[in-house]
Amino acid sequence: MANLKASLKDIRKTESRRVYNRQWTNTMKFMVKKLRNTKNKEEAKKLLPALISRVDKLSKKNIIHRNKAGRIASRLTKFVNSLS
Repeated sequence: MANLKASLKDIRKTESRRVYNRQWTNTMKFMVKKLRNTKNKEEAKKLLPALISRVDKLSKKNIIHRNKAGRIASRLTKFVNSLS
């Protein structure tokens, strides 16, 4: 366990950031699963812009890496376009 006051504060900050980041990444993962399980192309096209917007926001806040955000957006767009 840390002894310095600054170290104790750092531990508190790290924990609160971890919880915040985990909440948003879990929300993103849930949205991806929802889109992936969609069989209807029209419904998927409605969900895609909201999901891409969420991914871009997470990338901007450095919660996920920008390359990961681009990869997710690209793969999901490709998936939606492949639906019949």
